[in-house]
Amino acid sequence: MKKTNYITREGYERLDRELKFLWKDERPKVTKAVSEAAALGDRSENAEYIYGKKRLREIDRRVRFLNKRLEDLQIVYPEKQQEGKAFFGAWVKLIDEDDREFTYRIVGVDEWDVKKGEISIDS
Repeated sequence: MKKTNYITREGYERLDRELKFLWKDERPKVTKAVSEAAALGDRSENAEYIYGKKRLREIDRRVRFLNKRLEDLQIVYPEKQQEGKAFFGAWVKLIDEDDREFTYRIVGVDEWDVKKGEISIDS
């Protein structure tokens, strides 16, 4: 199933902050730690070196994904709330069979977080 490319301004900014953090803060720290661990000698049994290289691969993979994804995303600015309609960016109230009420915001697939009351438009 293809992901939609819609995202809220807040979601876009959150992904952009993550990309900048990984590239400007996290990656240089891990690179330095790997260099220091490599200087200790035998790398085959050097847990710090092995873990650091693994972490660098994870960071690089995420950076590549975020760079590509941010290029493809389309920021959607929600229209004024319209009573009785669900649309991208809208806050909707759902009532389950036990009459419990839940409020969710419809957001893009890259930003959903049920704990924050956000569900994906693709859900």
